[in-house]
Amino acid sequence: MKPLFDAPLAIVDVETTGAHPAWDRVTEIAVVEVEGGAVVSEWSTLVNPGESIPPAIQALTGITNAMVADAPAFEDLAADLHERLDGRIFVAHNARFDYGFLRHEFERAGLRFQARTLCTVKLSRRLYPEYARHNLNSLIDRHRLKFDLHGAARHRALGDARAVWQFIRVASEERGAGALESLY
Repeated sequence: MKPLFDAPLAIVDVETTGAHPAWDRVTEIAVVEVEGGAVVSEWSTLVNPGESIPPAIQALTGITNAMVADAPAFEDLAADLHERLDGRIFVAHNARFDYGFLRHEFERAGLRFQARTLCTVKLSRRLYPEYARHNLNSLIDRHRLKFDLHGAARHRALGDARAVWQFIRVASEERGAGALESLY
């Protein structure tokens, strides 16, 4: 197994219409591609979920029905996204959530998706057991992460993916790169 920073990573975040990948849909996707410990690409897009975004989700993310009205449907970007993720370790904060949503969206688009994953919630719990909370807000506060770089906000896919990448770098510096290896 390659050391984490030698392996190509896809740091992913999705925003959705709800919490259930079987029937809720993706409204925004971001992928931060990392190779050799450096960001080589950032990609994000709004996604038309084909259904109304609940008011509570609009309030949380700031993503409105009007914003996604002219965005591509998932099936229109599925092939490009699948290629972007192929061969990379899928990294996300609460990876089960993001991975589950993308797996279901790919299935709806007729594509099979499978990847090795690294969950930064699990990583945080393992490396920082002295803390009770490991949600992204807690990590941002505890590690003084900057989530608004270049205008990308919290609860938006690109801002959150960038914060996850920052956390991985901080955790590697504080606990050693080897501490990250056994979690994917």
